[in-house]
Amino acid sequence: MNKAAAQSLSDFQATDITGRPVSMADFKDRVVLVVNTASACGFTPQFGGLEDLWQRYQGRGLTIVGFPCNQFGGQDPKDNADIATFCQRNYGVSFPMMAKVNVNGADAHPLFRWLKQEAPGLLGSEGIKWNFTKFLVGRDGRVIRRYAPQDAPAKLAADIEAALG
Repeated sequence: MNKAAAQSLSDFQATDITGRPVSMADFKDRVVLVVNTASACGFTPQFGGLEDLWQRYQGRGLTIVGFPCNQFGGQDPKDNADIATFCQRNYGVSFPMMAKVNVNGADAHPLFRWLKQEAPGLLGSEGIKWNFTKFLVGRDGRVIRRYAPQDAPAKLAADIEAALG
């Protein structure tokens, strides 16, 4: 998808962690938290907090979508099957996980190019600085807010509740 033509989350496609194509339009009318993840990062325990948010709010319309990324310190070098096993075994992850992607650079997934454009980081920078950067997307498919890696999932609860209505 050409980022200039993208209007909402629904305009994008991804591949889930098992290799199945997924249209982000499947999440239409839901609040979506998109997170770039890693299995061997200091922030990896956030998987537990993300799962807590998923369990708490999925019935009200929240979807969390994790995208493993190995661009920061080589902290997710394993293949998708090993990542899925690690996340489920260690943190009980049951929210949707996608296949590993790049979030920065020429090979960045188009979704992340769009997210960064819609919600720049500190001082207007677009680049994602580390694992567990989070983007909250409203029911209308528009980005509400970007969160830093150190923002614990529990701290997003008020914004999620507001977005859920």
